[in-house]
Amino acid sequence: MTFNEGGQFEGGRVRKGGGRRGAIAVGGGGGAVIVIALLYMLLTGNNPAEILGGTSSDGGGEQGYIGECTAEEANTNRECRLNAAVQSLDAYWAATLPEQGGVEYELPDVVSFTDAVDTGCGSATSATGPFYCPADTTVYEDLAFYDELSSRFGSSGGPLAEMYVTAHEFGHHIENQLGLFERADRSGTGPESDSVRIELMADCLAGMWVGNAATTEDPDTGVTFLDPITEAQLRDALSAASAVGDDNIQRRSSGDVNPEAFSHGSSDQRVQWFTIGYNGGTIQDCNALDASNL
Repeated sequence: MTFNEGGQFEGGRVRKGGGRRGAIAVGGGGGAVIVIALLYMLLTGNNPAEILGGTSSDGGGEQGYIGECTAEEANTNRECRLNAAVQSLDAYWAATLPEQGGVEYELPDVVSFTDAVDTGCGSATSATGPFYCPADTTVYEDLAFYDELSSRFGSSGGPLAEMYVTAHEFGHHIENQLGLFERADRSGTGPESDSVRIELMADCLAGMWVGNAATTEDPDTGVTFLDPITEAQLRDALSAASAVGDDNIQRRSSGDVNPEAFSHGSSDQRVQWFTIGYNGGTIQDCNALDASNL
């Protein structure tokens, strides 16, 4: 998707360089990091706690915020694209969540980091991939991940593929606001586990935003954020959803597929649930946690 020519996106929404200093890992389900793609345990064979409870880091990058960007910059620069996508997501969920979920939308913090970051869920590295931390209601992204998404996991890439990832993490924030994190048992794995259901719902919520992004207006200007999606752009988003399926990641890392270790859902499931949201689905339609058939 491309941002409308002449659009302008204010700065100060996305923090750069690192998360909260001195944070410590929070025990229990409420403090678990929700990982979208690089399943650390599957890729390395190591305990994920090694990256979630390590030494603190300032993020290894320049501190501050992503500044004001034009639409042209958002279409060519990853930092500006993240900044613009976040503002579009804010506008969409500020209107949709009260109407469909019965709660007011609360802006999550967003951090663009390099190499490592401290969070309310503990310390994490880029190996974690983009994630949402419910303990500090913050989305964390190392934008270098998008190169890995294409080169290592087979996504076709493209701007909408990147924005899908951000929209998925915002989906976790919506789930958190709806109280679903407290309901779900996110400690287990397997094709029917709550861990998988939470991830599939976030894919569906991301699809909702994509399906409505071309009609979501900037509240400051009354102009829509994005041009209508093209078939090629939709294929990019579906390719990204497929690339981060558990079966694809397992097959590429070890050559084998073990459904009992699934924590995010198969490639087909991720595409399926994204499509439900994209094709006019509602929050209720996206409720994979209570779905009888995944």
